[in-house]
Amino acid sequence: MDMPAQRPVIGITSYVEQARWGVWDQPAVVLPLAYVAALEAAGARPVVLPPSVVGAAEVVQRLDGVVFAGGADLDPATYHQAAHPETTGVRPDRDAGELPLLRAALDADLPVLGICRGMQLLAVAHGGTLVQHLPDVVGHEGHRPSPGVYGLHEVRLAAGTLAHSLLGDRVSVPSYHHQGVDSPGSLTVTGWAADDDLPEVVEDPARRFAIGVLWHPEASQDPRLFDALVAATH
Repeated sequence: MDMPAQRPVIGITSYVEQARWGVWDQPAVVLPLAYVAALEAAGARPVVLPPSVVGAAEVVQRLDGVVFAGGADLDPATYHQAAHPETTGVRPDRDAGELPLLRAALDADLPVLGICRGMQLLAVAHGGTLVQHLPDVVGHEGHRPSPGVYGLHEVRLAAGTLAHSLLGDRVSVPSYHHQGVDSPGSLTVTGWAADDDLPEVVEDPARRFAIGVLWHPEASQDPRLFDALVAATH
């Protein structure tokens, strides 16, 4: 009798926030369920990873891939800049835990998908820098229209890239961010917002699967990035 194939174990980085449930009101590890649902639908076994500075290499040895989730602004100190007035609510615990985890995953050539903050983290880990407040550059709030509301726009993708092979020439995406990539460091920019040419996708062609997108695929009905991440683990 053939045994069923094991689902690849995919880690997802998470937030620590003050949360309320039942009779409790205390700091908790939280993550939008959409990330878990998207990975389960793609055939993975998701594992939520709390921010931790302990044992990044050991964690990576137990995983088949990692999703670096969205969330708060990175501390500009991670890319050697002073904070812009609009850079607020940074989470030093996430920065301190996720940068070593990302570097360990890259060193192990583990498949990696960076989402929004995760794309920015990927750029910083490769020596890049960020635009701390996009409206200063593009003159509009289209990438984060209002609190809790995704902006919808198109992204054009460069031919011959991983992103293009997965998503085609153009893709409509939901976004929610006020920061973006200024310099990608040693990464390659392979996708741009169709309306203002801001970088929307970065890749490391030297890795098996290392891609970051500035939008939120978990908030869309498009499973292709998650499907590709899971497929890359086999």
